[in-house]
Amino acid sequence: MSGLSRLSRTMYRRGEFTLSRSHTATLDALLDQPRRVTDLAAFTGLTQPRMTVLLQELEERGLVERRRCTEDRRSTKAHLTDAGREMLDEGRHRMASALLAALQAHPEATLDPDFAEHAVTSARTAVCALLDALEPPLPAERTERTDRTERADTTERAAGEVAGRTPEAV
Repeated sequence: MSGLSRLSRTMYRRGEFTLSRSHTATLDALLDQPRRVTDLAAFTGLTQPRMTVLLQELEERGLVERRRCTEDRRSTKAHLTDAGREMLDEGRHRMASALLAALQAHPEATLDPDFAEHAVTSARTAVCALLDALEPPLPAERTERTDRTERADTTERAAGEVAGRTPEAV
């Protein structure tokens, strides 16, 4: 477990998000769809009062906006703004660049020019499989597997762009 925690911390730092990990996790949870505070709290593992404070702070920075639910006018859903999406995309690009640079500097990369690409693809497949096994999809939402795969594809495309390949080639 310590290896996964260390990797998570390292990749977060390389993303240079200028936000706390809780703030970034909240933005990430909103990437796929707007969510109610209770759903965000459950998704991120934070308490509902803490999530309310995080959303207020993100809203003040223009990264999130809250709107009334169309299904239930008594509640609101948090929506990711264009600025919030851009911040996540830029952070992911920085993370992909750091990951690719580290893998290209690995001794195996001198023997196999496709080492970095294969390593990223293998890691993505393994992480998605683990998450699918551990987190069943929530009802009435897109499956987490699809969401994770799309996020991983975005990171892979960013890594390909950093390496000078076209997104289609990754």
